[in-house]
Formats: sequence, C-alpha cells, structure tokens
Amino acid sequence: MELQQMRYVIAVAEMNSFTKAAQRCLVVQSALSHQIARLEKELGARLFERTSRRVRLTPAGAAFLPAARQCLDAAERAAAEVAAAVGEVRGRLAVGLIPSVAAVDIPAVLREFHRRHPKARISLGVGASDELAEQVRQGDIEVAFLGVPVTARPRGVMARKLAEERLVAVVSPDHPLAEETSVDLRRLSSEVFVDLPAKTAGRAQSDLAFTAAGLTREVAFEVTNADYLTRLVGAGLGVALLPPTYAEGLAGMTTIEVTDAPSRAEYVIWGRESRAPAANAFLELLGIEEE
Repeated sequence: MELQQMRYVIAVAEMNSFTKAAQRCLVVQSALSHQIARLEKELGARLFERTSRRVRLTPAGAAFLPAARQCLDAAERAAAEVAAAVGEVRGRLAVGLIPSVAAVDIPAVLREFHRRHPKARISLGVGASDELAEQVRQGDIEVAFLGVPVTARPRGVMARKLAEERLVAVVSPDHPLAEETSVDLRRLSSEVFVDLPAKTAGRAQSDLAFTAAGLTREVAFEVTNADYLTRLVGAGLGVALLPPTYAEGLAGMTTIEVTDAPSRAEYVIWGRESRAPAANAFLELLGIEEE
C-alpha cells in the first residue's frame, strides 16, 4: 500500500469525481484509476461505487478513509519533524479564526509566515468560537483565534489572551440612532437586533450584559455569518453590537459608543499535545514561546 494511492482515494472521496480528483492531483485520470484499482485488489474490496452519474464511497471505502487520512497526516508530520531538525519548517498549518478577529492582522502575519517558511502549507478556516475551540481540542486545526466574554476562558486548550474591547453599536446611516454620539443598553433594548445565534460565544457577551442590567431585547434576525450580519445591518434591519476595531473597517456603517457596553476578549488557542513544527513557528511569530 502506497501513500500516493491513499492520496488518490482521499481526493476522489472529497471531489466525488475521478476526473476532478486527477486534476487536483496533477495526474492523468487513467493513472489515478489504475492506482486505486491496484489498491482495491490488494485490499480485496471495492472502495468506490462508480456509475455514469456519480462516484461514492462503499462501506469499505468509508471505513478506509479515516485511517488513510491519519496515515498521510503521520507521514507528513514525520517529514516535517525531519525538516525541522535541519532548520527547515514545512508541513501543514491549519488556522481557524472568527470573522471579526481584530487583535492580530491575520493577512500580515500569514504573509510574514509564508516569507519565512515558504515550504509550509497554510489552510485558513473561518467559524464560530465554540466550533473552532472544539476543532483545536480534536486536533483538526492547530491554532485558532477566538472572541469570548471577558468572564470566560477557553477550556481544554492552551490559550493566550490577546486583547479586550468594549463593543460598539453599529447601525445603517439612515437608522434613527445614527445621529446619536452615545447610547446605553436601556436605550438599545427598545431596538431590533441582528446577532449571531443564541448560546454562541460571539453572542454571549451581549446577552449577559442585557441580562445583568435587568433588560431584555429583541433579536429578530439570527445570522451564522458575521459578514452577512453586517449586510443586514446595512440594509436597516436592525442594530448590532460589534468590536470597534472590526466595525471601523465596515464601509457605509455608523458606529455609536455604548456607555455601559459589554466587553469581548480575544484569545489565540492551540492544542495541549505536542505541536508540529509549523504550528510552533507560527506561535513564535506571534510572540508565544513553546509552553
């Protein structure tokens, strides 16, 4: 069984197509199909069901796929460790972040990381803080940037607080509040809100602040994507509470100081287990030494 065969199986499973998998792997389709057929003969089981319309994993293929991924990851990790021993950083670096991360200029950091370590491969994923923390705990990503209430701290991971910010109200320019220089939570409680889904870390600081003040508010629109959240605000559908550094970069929006605003803490987190060389190099670039 060869690593290249495993790569081909993974590519077909992810692309649901032998043609697209061959294009991704930069080989002709006949060569890819031949290698997978060899592997199936060696295993004594078909890994894919092939029809004129689609390709899908068989039960045997579904059982084989996780182990194949683990095997490739282990091989890449071994190669990265050898390279690191002679002073070269390579291998995969998977980074997750919330859309509103503001404490770190992510594009600038990634640009410098790539300049220093051009042979390292970088994958970037955007998600909610809760999901990203779980992915770090499971080892699916190495490093993540989160935003959580100041009273909370990421659990089950290594963490470093990067910054705290008091949220600001964001409205469209034609919103009735747009002429105000400052408001408080009581005034905002009479407005309609656009926010992230209930019980997510990105919304928790706002919910906790209103509850602590003995106030309720109407969240008429729940959006899982922060970018689309701002589009709804821009369309005049409601008010949002956002970090000021993130709000400053939103074109065509009006920000208003909230005198008793909730605060958000930003963290960078990484796994408790031993880290790959690329993850170590990335954290060092952030000024975080190995712990």
